[in-house]
Amino acid sequence: MAEEVPSQRYYTPSEVALHNHLDDLWVSYLGKVYNLTKLSLQNRGDPLMKPILEAAGTDVSHWFNPKTKDIKTQVDPVTGCIVYCTPQGRFLHVPPNRPSTSWANDFGRPWWKDERYSIGTLSKKTRNIKVINTLTSTDQIIEVCTEETMKEILNRYLRYNAHADSYTWKYECVNLSMDSTLTENGIRDDDMDFYNLRINDDIFLQAIHLYFNDDLTVC
Repeated sequence: MAEEVPSQRYYTPSEVALHNHLDDLWVSYLGKVYNLTKLSLQNRGDPLMKPILEAAGTDVSHWFNPKTKDIKTQVDPVTGCIVYCTPQGRFLHVPPNRPSTSWANDFGRPWWKDERYSIGTLSKKTRNIKVINTLTSTDQIIEVCTEETMKEILNRYLRYNAHADSYTWKYECVNLSMDSTLTENGIRDDDMDFYNLRINDDIFLQAIHLYFNDDLTVC
């Protein structure tokens, strides 16, 4: 069983990709991230889970009509009826194209319309930043969401330094506003320049420096 998901507003595609198993299943679609682990476990062994399991950890926005936020539809060439379009195979909560006595629609709201599975927003753009701890002379490159505030980035960095709250965060010797994003703090995203100039971004990343306040917040 997957561990409880921490409270977080934004997720990177690489974070979603880590959850790609029957007992730990996430997908993203139409800009949101969904934890379908409970759905997967409740329907273990159901053949209609196969397309969802095969897509675990990926973005399945192409399954959906962005205007209706429902599964894409098509006209059935035999009946002329509008039916769901599932070239990847019919999946859980999608009705069959023909009447069937085996079909039961007593599940309530289909999973793709059930906001209980939504855990956050998929970042529209991620970037790498280098965090340098001036006390220990160590640095760490972390992937962050461009929409995140510095406080949220600090929370990502806690896995590397549990005392991160006891540091002053600076860029070019200026204190950062922890309620603002990297861009709002004047830390430009150079990804496109790195790409166009074929520069190794690991070497020339924008760097944030941490200065110890001598006031441990975690014992």
